[in-house]
Amino acid sequence: MKHNQHQEPADRRIDTRRRSLLRMAGLLGGAGLLAGEAASAFAAGMIELPFANGGRRLARFPQKGSMILQRTRPPLLETPFHVYDNRVFTPNREFFVRWHLADVPDAINVDSFRLRVHGAVSSPVELTLKELIDGFEPVQVAAVCQCSGNSRAFFAPRVSGGEWGNGAMGNAVWTGVRLKDVLAKAGVASGAVQVRFNGVDKGVEPKTPDFMKSLDVDHAMNGEVMIAYAMNGQQLPLLNGFPLRLVVPGWYATYWVKMLDDIEVLTKADDNFWMKTAYLIPDTPGADMKPGQAGLKMVPINKMNTRSFITNLHAGSVVHVKRHTLARGIAFGGDAGVAKVMFSADGGANWQDATLGKDHGKYSFRGWETHFTPAKKGELALMVKAVNADGQGQTVQPNWNPAGFMRNVIERVSVRAV
Repeated sequence: MKHNQHQEPADRRIDTRRRSLLRMAGLLGGAGLLAGEAASAFAAGMIELPFANGGRRLARFPQKGSMILQRTRPPLLETPFHVYDNRVFTPNREFFVRWHLADVPDAINVDSFRLRVHGAVSSPVELTLKELIDGFEPVQVAAVCQCSGNSRAFFAPRVSGGEWGNGAMGNAVWTGVRLKDVLAKAGVASGAVQVRFNGVDKGVEPKTPDFMKSLDVDHAMNGEVMIAYAMNGQQLPLLNGFPLRLVVPGWYATYWVKMLDDIEVLTKADDNFWMKTAYLIPDTPGADMKPGQAGLKMVPINKMNTRSFITNLHAGSVVHVKRHTLARGIAFGGDAGVAKVMFSADGGANWQDATLGKDHGKYSFRGWETHFTPAKKGELALMVKAVNADGQGQTVQPNWNPAGFMRNVIERVSVRAV
């Protein structure tokens, strides 16, 4: 492929020595990193997203470029869609932000910070950043982090929650240590059922349920789940979870706990609010149901589904009749690699295979491109669909559920041929 989607981040390598990482971390030591600057962050203009009431302010927060502001407190910042074009790795400065609780620390003291591992273990431990970085083998994985409610604003009928466009997702090379290695140091008890993760953020009101998420112990110990301290060769931005965040490849970002400081091994299934009540989906194909439908079994949201997007053309783009025209974009397969991407320039009447870009691993975005030649003037409905290695594709009709989760409809972009 001639474009740059196959290229890796400028520096995938991270110096894991304590001196280097903690020197960078020291930049976050000043008070007011978020609270002091957020009030003056709204100076980047406006954008209109392609759905009803789609007007949004653009904002610049510390360590971030111009982002789509969905909410100020807690911060919800969406990646402008043009950022995804011609690249498979999302720059840290434009990587989306989603917090659940409003009390997010302005800064982290790296000297006093500890990661606590306790519960059903033989030897509870508390690890400093130095001990975590120097004491365990560093690993890397390219993986998509996507909010469960990415694209929620396109649901019809509309549903409550953050009205995201398609930009509540990003792909990065994550560097850290295997969760299973950290758990092994503490010694997981034979009766363990789940592992629960908690971060530094808190609710403003005492009654607000602490944000905690859990994984089955076998999943937590599979060698792929990671405690990350860097993304794309740099320290984690504060808004993306500095100094540590959980990385759960192939699963929705609700499990990717930020500012991770507490890991508890449980001997029974976690019944906290964020596992038992929130982030539930109907146990149906594609998490699909009818508005008002009742009596369905609900389960915690889990692995991502397959998606693909056109990134170099958008609604209203002008293309030329009888001219060879490039279409390109990104695709990802959820918890399996992208096997095929297909493109249609006539609203799905005919499909052609796209050329896939470099494979960065089964959890990563993968670039694709193809060409088409408009035959006559008028509106063209461009469509793209992907199939993953497990045979899971995308739906012709969009799914619906009251939480606005797990959209994976075949995307359509209307352009004009002249």
